[in-house]
Amino acid sequence: MTDSIEVPEPDASQDDSDAEKKPRRGGKRAKKGPLGRLALFYRQIVAELRKVVWPTRNDLTTYTTVVIVFVVVVIAFVSVVDWGFSKLVSAVFG
Repeated sequence: MTDSIEVPEPDASQDDSDAEKKPRRGGKRAKKGPLGRLALFYRQIVAELRKVVWPTRNDLTTYTTVVIVFVVVVIAFVSVVDWGFSKLVSAVFG
């Protein structure tokens, strides 16, 4: 036995009421000058930064160690490939 959820279909009267509404013009930003918009922008930045989950000291140490080890491995790989190509070029061109 399966239960189905019935979703009501939108009425035609809802579409008419949407058409009668006035179009929105800029919201809060349209009423403020350049300094007001700049202040709003910085307030929004601060609000978003408060939502960030900042790493703990232990997480930061782990991430830094992983990056340093990865960079050392890539440097070693590129150095070996470079040394191999230089030997190959020396053997071919003399």
